Order: sequence, then C-alpha cells, then structure tokens
Amino acid sequence: MKRILLLHTGGTISMSTDQRTGAVKPSDEHPLHKYSHLFEENIEIVEEDIFQLPSPHVTLQHMLDIQKRLAEAIEEDRIDGAVITHGTDTLEETAYFLDLTLDAPFPIVLTGAMRPTDEIGSDGVSNLQNAIWTALAPGSSDKGVLVVMNEEIHTARYVTKTHTTNVATFRTPTFGPIGIVSKHEVRFFQKLVFDENYPIQNITKKVYLLKAYADMDSTLFEALASTEIDGLVIEALGAGNMPPATLPGIKRLLDKKVAIVITSRAFNGIAQDIYAYKGGGKHLKELGAIFAPGLTGIKARIKLQVLLEQNLTSDEINKIFQK
Repeated sequence: MKRILLLHTGGTISMSTDQRTGAVKPSDEHPLHKYSHLFEENIEIVEEDIFQLPSPHVTLQHMLDIQKRLAEAIEEDRIDGAVITHGTDTLEETAYFLDLTLDAPFPIVLTGAMRPTDEIGSDGVSNLQNAIWTALAPGSSDKGVLVVMNEEIHTARYVTKTHTTNVATFRTPTFGPIGIVSKHEVRFFQKLVFDENYPIQNITKKVYLLKAYADMDSTLFEALASTEIDGLVIEALGAGNMPPATLPGIKRLLDKKVAIVITSRAFNGIAQDIYAYKGGGKHLKELGAIFAPGLTGIKARIKLQVLLEQNLTSDEINKIFQK
C-alpha cells in the first residue's frame, strides 16, 4: 500500500461561501476532510493541517515550515509522495521555494482551487484527486516539485497564475505544461533539463521586487538604498531594459553591494542583455546587474532569496542564474 503525506495550508480550497453575504471565508473545519475516503481504497493518506491561511498571508517563514515538515518526511523514509493544498495567489512561490530547497526522493505536488468546495463547479476535490494520482505516478519522481491544476501538470519553476478567477488560471508561458491527468491516467511529455537544490535553515535576508514602467525615475531605488536591503529583483521593460532616469538609484544600490536581478515584465520570452543604449540590457549588465532568463519576477525573487541565504558572491549568484 502506497503512503501519501497530505499537508493542508489553507486557501480557497479550504474555504466555503457565506450563504447570506456571498463572501468566501475560511471554514471551521477543512472541507476536504470529508472527501478523504475517496482516495483511501488503495493508498494510505496521512493528513495534517500545518496552518490554515489565505495565501496572501503566507510568508517565507511559512514556506520554510512546510519545507522542514517535508524534510522530516524524507528522513522518516515512510512516504511515497506528498501533496500540499495551498491558496492560489502565492502557490507558485511556495512551490518554487520547495523546488529550490528540497531534494526529495518522492514526488511533491501542490494544488489548490479557484472555487470553494460548496460552490457550483467547485474544482478543489478534482484538483486534489489529480494531485494525489500524480504523486503516485512512477514518472513523477524526477520532475522536481509539481503543480497540478485543472488536469494539467506544471513545473514549479515556470508555472504562474494568469487569471484572477478562471479555473484554468495556472499556465506555463513559453514552455507549456509538462503533462496532463486524464481519467486517472498521468501522462508526461516533457521534463526539466536540470534541477538545483540549495539547503536552507533560516530566512534572514531582505529581498524586494519592483516593476518598471514608462517615465520611471530613481525615487523608489533611492528609497530602497536607505533601508536594510540585500537583494532586488526588477521586472524590467522588454528583454530587460530600464528608463535612463532610474540609473542613479540602480548604481547606488549596486555600489552598496546589493544584488540586483533583472527579469522582464513581459508575459512570454526571456530577459537578455541585448540593447546597448543607456539603460539597455547590455548597459545594466556592465553595471553589475544579473539577468534571470526564463524566470518571472516573483520566481527570481524566491531564487535570489535562497541564494543569498547561502552567502554566495555576486559572481556565484550570476553563474547560477545563467544555468
């Protein structure tokens, strides 16, 4: 009999609708508990409520708590797979944090819901069932941390939430999903070229995220330079370019040895140092900025946070981001 560790952390998948006001709010008891019998015919499910939080309340420390519980399961060597239910707003960040910080011998799958369990067309039970099937599938163990939503299987590294309410919100821009779940059958047709893991015990660094816009100046950068800051991710314009008025503030941060990572605010494609004009990608790279091809701003922030906790040099961080 296979054994699945099912960790609940909250989110819409654990919420219900107030019939009087229509507001969606946390339930007194996790509504998925009553469905656990649907998955117990051939497997044993070890079910735990780690915490019950809307995902905007989830912090890096909460992500570390989940990581430590999974690390315990790895040490115990009694689990064949792990499934984590999570709110969708920050699910991709928790998934990528776990992907970077754990080297698990069993599949780890995150899932959630866009509709509470008592709403017509609720997707929570179906997503949970598909996540459990994926965690049990023989081909899942070498794919990194996975996100299963709406019958699609995505990698934690590249998946992102693309719609505020649609059940098909989770997508992988540029690359697409790596598999599907269809009528109990789990099918993979892609895999990551490489994986990476960086052990982490504490969250100590301050890493921020800014999004570039037309006519942006140095105000926000100067304000950050006056705080305790270890790293900054910028969702730059196009392939990785910034308005020239931002350069004084960017230079001041770099002079303070703050690691600055450049991604693109564009939905598809990768950030690259292509343009040589003032504020262009080549200029930013010459100043000491690091490019993160293929990662969104929020994923690059998670990765920079994890790497800074390793006390790596800027050159070492740059080489890792180029993999």
